[in-house]
Amino acid sequence: MSSTPPIDNPTASANPGRFTAWPLWAVLAGAAGLVGTVATDLRPDAEVEAINRGESHAVVPADMIGLDPAIGRIGFLAGLLAVFALIVFAAAWRRHVETRFTRSTAARVVSIGLIASAGALILGYGWRGALANYLGPEAGAYGEEGLFVYYMLTDFGAYIPWTGLIASALALAWMAWVERDVSRILGTVAAILGVGTLGAVVVSGVPGLPGILMPFWLVVTGIWLAVGRSPIAHSSEPVA
Repeated sequence: MSSTPPIDNPTASANPGRFTAWPLWAVLAGAAGLVGTVATDLRPDAEVEAINRGESHAVVPADMIGLDPAIGRIGFLAGLLAVFALIVFAAAWRRHVETRFTRSTAARVVSIGLIASAGALILGYGWRGALANYLGPEAGAYGEEGLFVYYMLTDFGAYIPWTGLIASALALAWMAWVERDVSRILGTVAAILGVGTLGAVVVSGVPGLPGILMPFWLVVTGIWLAVGRSPIAHSSEPVA
């Protein structure tokens, strides 16, 4: 993915314990994404009760009335925070990494994956917010069938868009093992989660799995880049 030869960055080596703040936007995006996607996932009471009993339940329009609009609103707001943090992290990545590692295709793939997910998540979380709105302040604007349409959109709406981060994770792994610009430990974690998530989607056919695993990868990556020794986070010299 790049013609850039492996490098040892002297600036990074000279500052092994240096803290870098900009990767923390990834931590915020991942944490907010876990809240907005997983922790506030809207499910009817009948479905939750059936799952607790080890049974299956076919969700129908009549189940919509029991959905909690407060949980939907919290998920929507957390999701917006995740989107904004993803955008800022992508911008910071382009400033601090792409502009230095100019011949690295992988570095560009990382930011493209972030932006792709952020754009799609605007819709996913927007549908969550719309459902919460029609269950709460504008209750009665739509009947059970109309609410059911929004529910189906939110079923995987906040999960599928995180797929873009699989490309980002695999690109980061390439930067670690081929270009040597990222910690190999971090690159290994990225490879395991990226390949593992993609493989699980292919084998299971469940498109929403990235929404569970990739926000977690984003949190780990942000913390590691902030306190670790990766050249991409600590050096300011351009690399041709």
